[in-house]
Amino acid sequence: MDYRYLGKTGLQVSELCLGSMTFGRECDAALSHQLLDRFVAAGGNFIDTADVYSRGGSEEILGQWLSAKDRDDFVIATKVRFGTDDPANRRPNRSGLSRKHIMAEVDASLRRLGTDHIDLYQVHNWDPAPLEETLSALNDLVRAGKVRYVGASNYAGWQLQKAIDLSMMNGWARFSCLQPLYNLLDRETEWELLPVCRNEGLGVIPWSPLRGGWLTGKFHRGMSAPVAGTRIEIAGERGWSESWERYGNERSWSIVDALTEVAGEVGKSPAQVALNWVKNRPGITAPIIGARNLEQLDDNLGAAGWALTAEQVERLDRVSAVPLPYPYETHARLGV
Repeated sequence: MDYRYLGKTGLQVSELCLGSMTFGRECDAALSHQLLDRFVAAGGNFIDTADVYSRGGSEEILGQWLSAKDRDDFVIATKVRFGTDDPANRRPNRSGLSRKHIMAEVDASLRRLGTDHIDLYQVHNWDPAPLEETLSALNDLVRAGKVRYVGASNYAGWQLQKAIDLSMMNGWARFSCLQPLYNLLDRETEWELLPVCRNEGLGVIPWSPLRGGWLTGKFHRGMSAPVAGTRIEIAGERGWSESWERYGNERSWSIVDALTEVAGEVGKSPAQVALNWVKNRPGITAPIIGARNLEQLDDNLGAAGWALTAEQVERLDRVSAVPLPYPYETHARLGV
């Protein structure tokens, strides 16, 4: 597996990042540790979690595994905002991005991870807390040595640019990375977020590069309902955004058709092709892969070590292109 710099930092991370949302949920500790071992054996060093995953259980499982390893071999990323004991935001100061909650939650994450520092500490979403308060608290964590780099996830373009400008104006540690939704089915990130990241030198680590299973080959034209037991079926029951109601349409089937065609040409699985397309997009550092078993992980790891042809990339680009709304269409037409 190749390594890339995270944005314009000196931090080197593997071209695939292992996400641990399944740890403590679909995967018990033993299986989670097997997934981590398999990822590292393939050359991976970049692991992403969050305080809210399994209400801290994901961090704990990762920390147990990390305790028997050389900590400096790995880049550990986690997130803060939603909290572990009040994800529904019903108790004051148990979630959000206030200084009080950030300071409490970073120490809790460090305890669960069993480490004295977090390599990449990301705000998990925008929050009504004053941005100056959030960013100055993150800066203090960097200065204290508890955090090496800071980043954001699920920000809008204006929010990301405002945070970067405010940090630069005050001499604070600024965001080095963005974790957005990005895949063949969801390309709106290209309109604002990716240009900001490229212009400001941020790394980009997309979540859901396979859109919850839509791009794995399990779903194809002619289906009238999601496969039983898949994340897509659960998404419909729980109101998650990757639901059948949102993606079971002609555009998705056209993308899946092209993906399957290209996969046959290169002798790879649809998931491997979809991941390869994402990881080689301009400005992308490392898509976050997730797995519920070793077979899924092995398939995802097969996205590294090869490249699509320019013609195949263009074909996937064309079929997945989203019609540009104003003002993006005007900008594209004028070449600005």
